[in-house]
Amino acid sequence: MAETLALVDYGAGNLHSVESALRAAGAEGVAVTSDPLVVRAADRIVLPGVGSFKACAEGLRAVPGMVEAMAERVHVGAAPFLGICVGMQLLASRGVEHGVTEGLGWIPGEVRHIEPADPAIKVPHMGWNDVSPAIRSWAAHADGAMLIEPGEAYFLHSYHLVPDEGRHIAAMTDHGGGIIAAVARDTIVGVQFHPEKSQTYGLALLARFLEWKP
Repeated sequence: MAETLALVDYGAGNLHSVESALRAAGAEGVAVTSDPLVVRAADRIVLPGVGSFKACAEGLRAVPGMVEAMAERVHVGAAPFLGICVGMQLLASRGVEHGVTEGLGWIPGEVRHIEPADPAIKVPHMGWNDVSPAIRSWAAHADGAMLIEPGEAYFLHSYHLVPDEGRHIAAMTDHGGGIIAAVARDTIVGVQFHPEKSQTYGLALLARFLEWKP
């Protein structure tokens, strides 16, 4: 029986592009859903996000029971979870875009505005950039293959997640200084870049996520 994957619809993600990329990567049972019951029953969960941290956090909490369903399925049921762009940022304790807004708190830390060391470097961080995995790879298949591999991905963001603990950093990139490209803990992974816009690299990452057994 094919696995089910819940692609969370809370009005703040480019759902069509992410769904298409997941299917191209090999996903079969993709359910684009705002129903907490579907999320509670899913084998895997993907949380996209486009826009401001504040708007996305408020949109997610506006779906009755969704935050609780995700937490139960991930923390109790150990379902693999992928957050994309602002969906990754929402894993933080809080964001400071348009005022302080509470995040999910799954990856303790704060989402702050990017402040390049070189003032000539523009924000937002937009376009293709290298992804450099952390030396330690907690995020591995049973066969040892890394979930986050070196490569080039597409970024579009003005804010970035700064974790409280370095052990949650899964990959870095550079834009006038180091920027977190991916975070992780337990069965949770978040990527700042857009795998659905990252062509071969992005599809390969999604395919590895679909096979990931943390």
